Amino acid sequence: MKHEITIGEAVTEVEIAAFWEQLRAYYRRDIFPNPRDTDREFFLSQERQAQMQQIHDRPQDPCHYLFFYRDGQNIGVALSVIFTSEDGKCFILDFCVYPEFRGNGTGRACAQALLAWAKARGAHYAELNCGGDPRRFRFWESVGFVTNGVDEWGDALMLLPPKEEVPITVEILTDPEDWQLKKLENGFLKEIGEQTLTKEEQEQLAQAIQAGKITFFLARREDRAVGMCSVVKCFSTFSCADVGVLDDFYVEPAFRKKGIARQLTQAAQVWSREQGMSSLTVCCAPCDEKMYQSLGFETQLGTTWAYLR
Repeated sequence: MKHEITIGEAVTEVEIAAFWEQLRAYYRRDIFPNPRDTDREFFLSQERQAQMQQIHDRPQDPCHYLFFYRDGQNIGVALSVIFTSEDGKCFILDFCVYPEFRGNGTGRACAQALLAWAKARGAHYAELNCGGDPRRFRFWESVGFVTNGVDEWGDALMLLPPKEEVPITVEILTDPEDWQLKKLENGFLKEIGEQTLTKEEQEQLAQAIQAGKITFFLARREDRAVGMCSVVKCFSTFSCADVGVLDDFYVEPAFRKKGIARQLTQAAQVWSREQGMSSLTVCCAPCDEKMYQSLGFETQLGTTWAYLR
């Protein structure tokens, strides 16, 4: 078919060298045009290429070096990983249509070709970092992606939501260093207008979990954590018993209105009863009161005031 976009994978040494030449040109031109950008040197380095080559060569969930072709002519490149061993996520690390071929819907056609290519290889949905660039955000939004929190480093994520309905399970977090907890926590903090976790704060959080000071519940869609909440236990002289405080309540935007919030709070409520807690309370903004009431938090206990250091 004339003008059809096709995808070819770089396999030989010559093809891989050509791929990296074009990818580095894309980094210099479009991603890090400022030579003083702190990340520019690393992304252009042989160290980065060696790291990606290790992922490319691994037997499970490798990355793919891809070329876009139209009428036999190379018009762009993409770098992606399909996590078939997990939940079928295709993560698009890089996507570039060469400047001379941009316009007239070429970018969207290449994006659709990439998504079709990934689906044929086991992908159920796609995700990427939009980098905070408004043009990049608008482009991927036009393809069907939606904003969906941030990653473990605090960088904005976009998701092409999966069409398949998969059962959600809720479990207690057992690994204090789970990278998906960091991702969800950063998404939660970003949404309420707070700064994402620093490395020191991530370490402090892991230590608190390890010491049993806080218990996290994760909602999982297969291997992907899509929501969380936490419970902190303390002693109340009012009831002369342990009580719990619910916090860190967050569901990724793309997975809301599917009953996940109720699953999380019910798991926290059941666990709190099993732990002998006399109550589970939550402090919230007025705009969230009706939501929490619908989730079983029906008794009002005064007004909370805080001294912040």
